[in-house]
Amino acid sequence: MDLTDRVAVVTGGSSGIGRETAIRMAERGADVVIADVREEPRIPDSEGGAQDQRPTQEYIDAETDRESHFVECDVRQPSDLEIAVEAAEELGGIDVMVNNAGVFRTIPFEDIDEIEYGQVMDINAKGVFFGAQAAAAAMDEGVIVNLSSIAARHGTGNHPVYSASKAAVRNFTKSMADALGPDIRVNCVLPGVIDTAMTRKDTHTVGGERAARYEEEIPLGRFGDPGDVADAICFLASDAARYVSGAGIAVDGGLSAV
Repeated sequence: MDLTDRVAVVTGGSSGIGRETAIRMAERGADVVIADVREEPRIPDSEGGAQDQRPTQEYIDAETDRESHFVECDVRQPSDLEIAVEAAEELGGIDVMVNNAGVFRTIPFEDIDEIEYGQVMDINAKGVFFGAQAAAAAMDEGVIVNLSSIAARHGTGNHPVYSASKAAVRNFTKSMADALGPDIRVNCVLPGVIDTAMTRKDTHTVGGERAARYEEEIPLGRFGDPGDVADAICFLASDAARYVSGAGIAVDGGLSAV
């Protein structure tokens, strides 16, 4: 999964899956733009992957021989996404766009209001769409990797808007692959239950009241860590996946197969 001399933009790159993806891309030879609403990472003590508390770009600059920049970016604003892509020009021009930024909230169907609906859809779906659009406009050829979820394959009463937003990402990916080929490959990753600060905030998942039950349901017997997903993203970004486009790869320990 060699990424030597590639330039990547990773939204939500300060924490969780995005942080681990940015670090592993740098370790494989890429220069990286970290695009996030905050610079400091959110890393629970038990989260897999990089445990260092330094901001992602500081970690990359100190621990690898690659360059990285941080750009403050709210993915709900297409202009912010354009600025993140422009920042990649300082590193040689964008080759890989990872649309990772997202939110996960467990709210029963009957309790969701218009504001909550809009926030989840704007970050998880709108942000992916316009992130891909900004990247494609700046690429002669390249790769776009979107973050969906296994929730895209089934809905639950506890997070219906999240499920809908991630289903939109899965279908955006198929449409983008058709629209942007042959020069730009577009794929998505569908994580299962991954141990991050975001999932630990939810009382029903990692570290919460239903954690043991969820873990027992996973065929591989454990929650995922950010590195499990980051490695799949790096694969899709690399030439090893040169004939893969429009695909959705589940990284869920076999949960979606049960």
